[in-house]
Amino acid sequence: MQAQTLSYFPAINASLNAASAVLLVNGYRLIKQRNRDAHRYSMIAAFCTSTVFLVCYLYYHAHHGVLHFAGQGWRRPVYFTLLTSHTILAVVIVPLILITMYRGLKGQFKQHVRWAPLTYWLWLYVSVTGVVIYYLLYHLWRG
Repeated sequence: MQAQTLSYFPAINASLNAASAVLLVNGYRLIKQRNRDAHRYSMIAAFCTSTVFLVCYLYYHAHHGVLHFAGQGWRRPVYFTLLTSHTILAVVIVPLILITMYRGLKGQFKQHVRWAPLTYWLWLYVSVTGVVIYYLLYHLWRG
């Protein structure tokens, strides 16, 4: 694949993360309004956008490699602290999402409600920090 085509992937990935965040907040709002059906659809859509993000992210990095952070001074510890927390929680969130969604889709609402708050906040953090990391790496602190 041409480098030019791959150059769009970071922006696509950030957009998918942003869409996931919007869908998560919408799903949270809908369940607070006791609109279970709309909540379910919004959360399934968030799962789908996060899944497409993961596929695109893995494809991009398999074909392009890693872009190293070029920022200096105080920017480095700020960026790497954010990146480290994002990366660790991105790994942790996958099984939490699967467990929480399984419980909700199977009608195991007591267990679903037990997992949902933790899953929601971590998933939202990972989605939002993904967009922030993209912006810092590709736009704000390029070196």
